[in-house]
Amino acid sequence: MRQLHPSPFAALALFASLTLPGVHPKAVAQDVKQQSIEAPHGVAIKVRMEGPYTAETPLQVVCYFKYTAEGAKRMTGAPVELDKEFRGAISTLRERGEFEGAELETLLLIPPKGSIKARALLLVGLGEEDSLSLARLERVGRVALREASRLGVRRVAFAPLIRDQGNTKLGTGDVESAVVKGMLLAYDTERRLQKEGLAREWTLEEWEVEAGPAYFDDTVIGVKRGSSEAATMAATRKSDPHMRKQ
Repeated sequence: MRQLHPSPFAALALFASLTLPGVHPKAVAQDVKQQSIEAPHGVAIKVRMEGPYTAETPLQVVCYFKYTAEGAKRMTGAPVELDKEFRGAISTLRERGEFEGAELETLLLIPPKGSIKARALLLVGLGEEDSLSLARLERVGRVALREASRLGVRRVAFAPLIRDQGNTKLGTGDVESAVVKGMLLAYDTERRLQKEGLAREWTLEEWEVEAGPAYFDDTVIGVKRGSSEAATMAATRKSDPHMRKQ
C-alpha cells in the first residue's frame, strides 16, 4: 500500500500511539446521536450521526468510486470537506491517477496537523460507479477489516460516502448491511486463524458506522440485518482447522 508519509519509521511510531485520544482545535463539544448494535465475537457496532472529518478514531475508512472528471464535479458534503482538511491532496492524488479508486484499491494517509481528528485515513476504491453491487460492498467490508487488523487498531470508523458522490443505485440500509456482513465474516476468519496460530492476536472492539440525519434509521436497520446474516453464515462454516494433517 502506498502511504503519504515522510518516513516508515515515523509511521510505525504513529500507529503505536493510535489508541491515544486526539485533540482537534475545531471540535465543538456536543452529544452525537448514536445507536449500538450487538455483533458476533463481542464487536460493538455503533451507528453515529457524524461525519468522517469530525469523528475521533484511530482509523477512519472512506470509499471513492473510480475517478472521472464528471464524478468529481458531482461530489458534495463529506468528501469535499475531507479534501479541504487534506489541503487538496485527495483530489490531487485522484486527478493524477495515483489513487484512481479502482475496485478494492487502498491508500493510507496520515492527516496533516490541525485537520481531522482521526489518526489515519484509509481510502478504499469502489470501482466503476455503474457496476456497484452488494457483493462488491461485502468485499469492501472485508478489505477494511483486514487493513484494520494489519495496522493493529481496535476501533474503526466507516463512511461509504456513496450518496455524497451522487450515487443512489443502492439503498443506504442495503449498503451498510453488505459492508457489515463482509466485515464481520472477515473478522470471524481472523478469530479462527488466531486460534490456529496462523494470525497474530488482535481484537476489534468497536466498528462505528457514520450516517447523516436523513439516512440514520435506514442505516441502523441495515447494520442489524448485516450482523444477523453474518452470524448465521459464520455458524454454518466448517469448524475443522484450516491446516490439513500431513
